[in-house]
Amino acid sequence: MEETGWESWLGTGGLIGVAVVAVLLLLLLVMRFKVHAFLALIIVSLLTALAAGIPVGNVVDTLVAGFGSTLGNVALLVAIGAMLGALVETSGGARALAEKMIGIFGERRAPFALGIASLFIGFPIFMDAGFVLMIPIVYAVARRLGMNLLAIGLPVAAALSTMHVFLPPHPGPVAATEFVEANLGYVLLLGLLVVFPVWFLSGHLWGKVVARRFVVDVPDAVFGTMTGEEEEIENPPGAGTVVFLLLLPLFLILLNTGLDGLGSAGVVDAGASWVEALRMLGQTPVALLIAVIATTVLLGFRRGRSGTAIERTLENALGPVCSVILITGAGGMFGGVLRATGIGDAIADSLAAVGIPLILAAYLIAAAIRIAQGSATVALTTAAALVAPGVLASDLNELQVACVVLALAAGSVLAGHVNDSGFWLVSRLLRIDVKTTLRTWTVQQTIESVAGFALVLVIYGVVSLV
Repeated sequence: MEETGWESWLGTGGLIGVAVVAVLLLLLLVMRFKVHAFLALIIVSLLTALAAGIPVGNVVDTLVAGFGSTLGNVALLVAIGAMLGALVETSGGARALAEKMIGIFGERRAPFALGIASLFIGFPIFMDAGFVLMIPIVYAVARRLGMNLLAIGLPVAAALSTMHVFLPPHPGPVAATEFVEANLGYVLLLGLLVVFPVWFLSGHLWGKVVARRFVVDVPDAVFGTMTGEEEEIENPPGAGTVVFLLLLPLFLILLNTGLDGLGSAGVVDAGASWVEALRMLGQTPVALLIAVIATTVLLGFRRGRSGTAIERTLENALGPVCSVILITGAGGMFGGVLRATGIGDAIADSLAAVGIPLILAAYLIAAAIRIAQGSATVALTTAAALVAPGVLASDLNELQVACVVLALAAGSVLAGHVNDSGFWLVSRLLRIDVKTTLRTWTVQQTIESVAGFALVLVIYGVVSLV
């Protein structure tokens, strides 16, 4: 291969066989033997490289190159995004936003209001952390209004899941964007078109159906404290400030994408200093950094928090995401091996030979891995690594490649069940048994996946005409 100056001794069938065995071995290690996904990906990457015939002297270099190139962007985006989320969370901004949305939409539409608030909150905050953050608010509102806990809790969980799966800076879509060399601005722009209708169908409307079928009373306590008596945060920010801070990086990133498009069309001089300066501000790491700095000032110093307290908040934000960053990097290692061995090209050629469109293959591969091992992030990164060579070798335009990323994302959320940590988080925090969780949350995840993919296909058809 071009990357290493050698060519595998295996033919197309042999390479595909190695890929199938590699994925099965990965699932076996993670599911049956409970090997940490980070270690499992390294082991499988090493064995795949050897089985495909990469010269022994090149194996470690190939592994390290794939790992390092992925971390270059992913680590920055995920870490800075986690810091932004931690500042919003600890300042009381999430609660302020939720209360404001209830005030706007009214108590009768509390599930819709809290769902919309969760869409905003879910931009920088991981689903697990966001749900833990929102659940005391869900309990308090459900108790105050005398509502079914599922009627409010399911739309909130669905909103956080939708944002986590489809939008950067969450690690799955960021990693997939990196693997297939998509334009992150386009992924973000098209993702924004997807998330609300997908949530409205899978979260809001399905939540109404669930609330009629299953009744869950609000328990007296959550996290060992009485709901409605959560610790008061001194001088919390206004909801408008929180919305501004969450929209700031989105605006900057989309500004960069817009200027790029205008430059390509000749509307503006792409080489002008002011264009380059604005585009630099819209590069995702810089945009998130600006948002974190603004958040530190508005939600930190202006509220009277000390520099030490703010520094501690930012430090605490990094710990929970380290595992995710490393697993994503290991997924990049696996992808690097697939590219170096030619397995990805063999898969792409085979898909073309049987007539399976690349975007459909991306969805199906991600969905199969998701159902088998549970983690949406692992499913998304592994599937992206598998289809990346085919995408890179195709003649898809930038908008079509962004749609492939979203198709991968849609597949990675299909039918979350007992092997998914999110399944147990929703089950335990909403106080529902496994059977009920399968009939509510697993169905929600399936609706989210299928609706997301259907909408992506519509967008793909439109942008194919551009």
